[in-house]
Amino acid sequence: MKLTVNEQARDIDVEPDMPLLWVLRDELGVTGPKYGCGIAQCGACTVHVDGKAVRSCVLPVGSVTGKVTTIEGLGTPENLHATQEAWIEHQVAQCGYCQAGQIMAAADFISRVPDPTDEQIDRAMSANLCRCGTYPRIRAAVKTAARKVREG
Repeated sequence: MKLTVNEQARDIDVEPDMPLLWVLRDELGVTGPKYGCGIAQCGACTVHVDGKAVRSCVLPVGSVTGKVTTIEGLGTPENLHATQEAWIEHQVAQCGYCQAGQIMAAADFISRVPDPTDEQIDRAMSANLCRCGTYPRIRAAVKTAARKVREG
């Protein structure tokens, strides 16, 4: 089957019920999305399918019909996504394990809610777990990223 990941068409030879996360990591060598819980609860595996945040650990690759974007394809070192810039600016990451999923969730969120309140951010981002507890920094970074996107 064919799968478009980070704007590259890729041929894969796997069972259609294999989770997208395993295809990305084990078959394609795309290691930004992380395995956390395996039951779509923690968000470490979050990627975009056609711009929408999804949990790749439970998504069968055979059901993926759109373009997949991982943290590696969200921005480039020369042209970071506003969310990536804000994460750096606010020094969000501590251990960093959950941060790719956090950033992917935040990028989707601000595309739908361009001027979020603290409550909206907390509600949206609480679905992605951070064991280090950097939630105040995450909230600040989401607000900054949303502002950057609004201002262009």
